[in-house]
Amino acid sequence: MNTDEATTTQSTINIDNVINDWINTYLEQIGVSDTWALILKAIVLAMIVLFISYLVNKLTKYYIIKVVEKVIRKTKSKHDDFFLDRQVFQRLSHLAPAMVIYVLNGIVFNDFPEFGAFVKKGILIYLVVVFVWSVTAFFNAILDIYNTHDYSKERPIKGYVQVVQIVGYFIGVLIIVSIVFNVELLAIFTGLGAIAAVLILVFKDTILGFVASIQLSANKMVRNGDWISMPSHNTDGTVLDISLNTVKVQNWDKTISTIPTYALVSNSFMNWKGMERSGGRRIKRSINIDMHSVKFCGPDLIERCKKIHYLKEYINDKETEIVNYNKEQGVDETVTVNGRRLTNLGVFRKYLEKYLHFHPMIHDQMTFLVRHLQPTEKGIPIEIYVFSKDQAWANYEAIQADIFDHILAVLPEFELEVFQFPTSGSFKF
Repeated sequence: MNTDEATTTQSTINIDNVINDWINTYLEQIGVSDTWALILKAIVLAMIVLFISYLVNKLTKYYIIKVVEKVIRKTKSKHDDFFLDRQVFQRLSHLAPAMVIYVLNGIVFNDFPEFGAFVKKGILIYLVVVFVWSVTAFFNAILDIYNTHDYSKERPIKGYVQVVQIVGYFIGVLIIVSIVFNVELLAIFTGLGAIAAVLILVFKDTILGFVASIQLSANKMVRNGDWISMPSHNTDGTVLDISLNTVKVQNWDKTISTIPTYALVSNSFMNWKGMERSGGRRIKRSINIDMHSVKFCGPDLIERCKKIHYLKEYINDKETEIVNYNKEQGVDETVTVNGRRLTNLGVFRKYLEKYLHFHPMIHDQMTFLVRHLQPTEKGIPIEIYVFSKDQAWANYEAIQADIFDHILAVLPEFELEVFQFPTSGSFKF
């Protein structure tokens, strides 16, 4: 024992002796028996200690903590405000009265050592719980500070913070076990090897979530605010929160889906972040043309098409090209299948290209296709594969609907028909 410890111990003994002598003298004067004298003395001392701890608690919370809060609020940096918001100092203030009781516990229960040992264990457990509670708040404040920076969106650390907090809880539980059962902490850690398999089973989701969090963060696979689609979990919406064990997604119908973090690594999902950054949103939809309505363009149809603003130049150039080709090849034009001719489907496809090219909301610097797909028993699909300039869902759907409204309305001008299965209204008697 060093000099400082000896001095402290001696001071405590002197205080204990003075208080004991005073109380014993008073109890003897009023004629209390020795047994009741010991009990009453313990009660009186306990009340004194509790009163002192109450004063210390008031002093700490209403003076010291208030001063600390005022100083922090006046600083230019806003980062330290998060420690106040998370009540780190308020939680630490609970340690002060407990420390008073712990230090003076030996004086109160000097004559009842077994009960004093029990109270001491209770105080130690309380100190451990409060300390872990405060450390948890401290790391939450660190996370809040980190999230104020732009790079936090690319590299979220919530999962890592939660791992540290879980480790803190785990160590706190082990310390409490060692206090309750009077076992060395090192011996508890040694014994954990025997139940490692059980721990792995219990914390399976946590371990998988931790590994998944590292992969998601390192590979920049997903972050808060991203729009993701995951059909295997019936999820399609915006990521609200990525934690150690779960990822919360608000679907477009305003429901909340909770997905295990490791599922984003083990299963496939679609992140629409690339689309949002590209400046366009894909329109990929086809319309089925009845193949019975496809034919060569007659003179009347060609003349009508020449009056269409988008097709006038194309028809003139194409007619000149076809006439020259047929003359060069000596084609007998009295037979329809000889030589080259315009078809109503080809002219319609060119019209769609021109119409979409001049559409103010279609991105002409991105993929731009109007194409035939494989003919089926439902007709020949004409697919539009372009990108909308507006990515907002409602606006995007409106643009897409407007385009196909126009297509359906303009088809008869090219003597084409849409394929659809016959209904009772299709038959006339």
